[in-house]
Amino acid sequence: MATENTTTAPATPAPAAGTSGAKMIMTMGGLGLVCGVLIVAAFQLTLPRIEKNKAAALEKAIFEVIPGATTKTVLSEKDGRLVPASDVPGGMHYYAGYDDQHHLVGVAVEASGQGFADLLKVLYGYSPDDGAVVGMKVLESHETPGLGSKIESDPSFRANFEALAVRVDDAGTGIRNPVTLAKHGEKTQAWEIEAITGATISSRAVTDILHSSTAHTVPVIMSNLQTLQSSQPEGGQ
Repeated sequence: MATENTTTAPATPAPAAGTSGAKMIMTMGGLGLVCGVLIVAAFQLTLPRIEKNKAAALEKAIFEVIPGATTKTVLSEKDGRLVPASDVPGGMHYYAGYDDQHHLVGVAVEASGQGFADLLKVLYGYSPDDGAVVGMKVLESHETPGLGSKIESDPSFRANFEALAVRVDDAGTGIRNPVTLAKHGEKTQAWEIEAITGATISSRAVTDILHSSTAHTVPVIMSNLQTLQSSQPEGGQ
């Protein structure tokens, strides 16, 4: 009697433990790498346009905070003296503004400090003739919409910077009456900034920025007045 031969197919080996997890991790890692490369590439491609737009916004703001200016030149500080900005790479800039007769009408300076939510960056214009800040523009802000953001739009707050008295002391090395904050409705002095109701923190941030910045820049401006007045304008609106 013939015996039936049965052939058993070889068993398929089970996948090694962790293989699926490793593949998933590798796939996710590859996707992350691709996304990272794309983000960096997009940033690099758009950076020139971003820088160009920032430069254009700054240029416009300079003439906004120096009323009457139609041309400007850029200087930087070196050992207490103001020299052409090209002589001090990376130095803080002083934007001197001139009228159509090439008379100095003001100097714009950038300043920054901690706001309520994040970094707050402003540009203000100083008039040596008036001994006052005569304009202020918020360049960068992440303040709370509707409250802190009023430092950019509230007419009564912006009026603080039409003639904010900042004069040097008799020695010419400090400020006679430093910029201070006053509660809303309680401003009595020309060197006070009247706070916005409901946005005291943002109001104080602007005050602190101007208090700190003008303490340094105004004595520099006044001690270099002859240089500023004799510098040749290099760019206009």
